Amino acid sequence: MFRDRRAGSRAAEAQAGEAEGLGGTADGGHRYRMVEKMVSIGDDFWVQNDRGERVFKVDGKALRIRDTLVFRDTHGTEICKIQQRLGRIRDTMEVEGPSGQRLAMVKKAMITPLRDRFVVKVGDGPDLEVQGNILAHEYRIGNVATVSKKWFRVRDSYGVEIRSGQNDLLILAVTVCIDQMSSDVG
Repeated sequence: MFRDRRAGSRAAEAQAGEAEGLGGTADGGHRYRMVEKMVSIGDDFWVQNDRGERVFKVDGKALRIRDTLVFRDTHGTEICKIQQRLGRIRDTMEVEGPSGQRLAMVKKAMITPLRDRFVVKVGDGPDLEVQGNILAHEYRIGNVATVSKKWFRVRDSYGVEIRSGQNDLLILAVTVCIDQMSSDVG
């Protein structure tokens, strides 16, 4: 009987710890699980929420002149598209809505002596600066999101914590752009 109580207590503590660690943010925002080096053009992957449910499918289009990734909802409907912009001095990727309107432009900084830096030009909002260690997946996107590997014990995974009231899809798309541009060689 005593063992059952401890086992039940441990299970309750584990559930509480999981809920506290992954169950959203202090301000009511959301957390998502991404896969490190996930964006190999031609590969598809799922973005999961904090409960492990599939939320968005990212569909890599391999047979295109420029890198193209399509975000789809769980029903397969295209909800945004990410495309590499060619003919630019700096690496640039654009996030477009389903009707082709520009939602954001992600640009790699011209001079990056020690680490990658990015600027996000948001179509209908303030620009966001990306700061931190991009390659280690420990960085902030403005004051609206935090990216970290510390939240998941699963190898090759990292989390994206988005503050309440933000456009989760846009922030996740920006994260995919940054992952793609920072993992490109050359």
